[in-house]
Amino acid sequence: MTITAFIRYRIDPFQRAAFERYAQAWLRIIPACGGDLVGYWLPYEGTNDVAFGLISFPSLAAYEAYRNRLRTDPDGVANFQMAQDQRFILSEERSFLRQVEAAA
Repeated sequence: MTITAFIRYRIDPFQRAAFERYAQAWLRIIPACGGDLVGYWLPYEGTNDVAFGLISFPSLAAYEAYRNRLRTDPDGVANFQMAQDQRFILSEERSFLRQVEAAA
């Protein structure tokens, strides 16, 4: 069963470009560290301070292994540090979801 990490970010709407650079870096880093990146989404119309990221894994154990790799990856560490320094992420929520499949 595939598990998808659904990340909801509350961002500073005046720093959307900074968040976009942050998300663009993950497009390369996440797959290199073992995550199946579904994608990142920025506000377009309506609410201007919420963004999303979705990353899939074959199991929660695979997610934990990915997180360990990410913590030691130089590009991942630098991207986390950039977000912390620039403070464009105000809060972050993670949910782990599974896709509903048709009944047999």
